Amino acid sequence: MSEKARIMAHIVPYYPDKERSLDAARALIDAGVAYLEVQFPYSDPSADGAVIEAACSSVLRNGFRTRDGFEFVREITRSSRVPVYIMTYAGMVFAPGVESFVAAVKAAGASGLIVPDLPVDYDEGVYAAGAANALDIVPVLVSGSPGNRLDATRARKPSSVYVALRRGITGAKTAIDTETLEFLRSISSWGVRVYGGFGIRTPEQVAAVAEHVDAVVVGTAFVSTITRAAETGTSVYDAVRSFAASLVNSTE
Repeated sequence: MSEKARIMAHIVPYYPDKERSLDAARALIDAGVAYLEVQFPYSDPSADGAVIEAACSSVLRNGFRTRDGFEFVREITRSSRVPVYIMTYAGMVFAPGVESFVAAVKAAGASGLIVPDLPVDYDEGVYAAGAANALDIVPVLVSGSPGNRLDATRARKPSSVYVALRRGITGAKTAIDTETLEFLRSISSWGVRVYGGFGIRTPEQVAAVAEHVDAVVVGTAFVSTITRAAETGTSVYDAVRSFAASLVNSTE
C-alpha cells in the first residue's frame, strides 16, 4: 500500500504536566497524525482502561479544571490545522449545561465532540446543540451492536461514527477478525467517516484496520509512551513522535 495510515491519536491534557502534554500533541502533529482526540479527565469514567484512568486521576489530583482543557485545545488549534475532537463523559457535559458546553467546545476551535456514555436516544440535546454550532457530534458504537442501536444511530444522520472494535474498556489487546472488519464495512456504507479503535497498539494492528476506516484510533499506547518517557526522564516529544511515525507509516 502506498498511502500512509490515518491515525486519530488520543491524549490527556496536562499529563504528566501541561508543557509535556503540549510537547506530546506537537509530536503527534509533526509525525503526521490525521486527528487529535483530547480527553477531558472526569472523576467517574466508564470506558477508560487502567492506563488512561491513572493518567486522568493524576491530572485531576493536580487540580485540572474544564477551563484548562479548553485552553489546551485552543493552544493546539491556534497553531495547527489538524482537527481536534474533545472526548469526555456525560457528567462533564451536563454540569455547565449542554448548550453552554457544546458552545465552549466550538469556541476552543475543536471540530467535534465524543461522549461515549451518551446514547443517541437519550442525548439530552447534544445533537441539536452540535448542529447549532456546526460541530461534529460523534456517536460511539461497539462492534456487533444490535440492529435497533444501529437504526437509532443512523437516524441521527451523523457525519462521523466512532466504532469500538470490542466491548469493555480501553487498553486491552484487540483481535481484528473478519466479523469486526465486516461491521466496519457496514457502518462505512452509511456514507459517514468511521473512526475505529480500542486496544490498537502495534503497526500490524493499524495496517489490519486502516483500509476499513477513515482513521484508526490509538489511545492507551500513546499514554503509555508518555508515561515511560516521563518516568525515565527522556524526551516526551521524541518518544511520542517516533512511535506515532511508526504507526502512521505502517501501511506504506
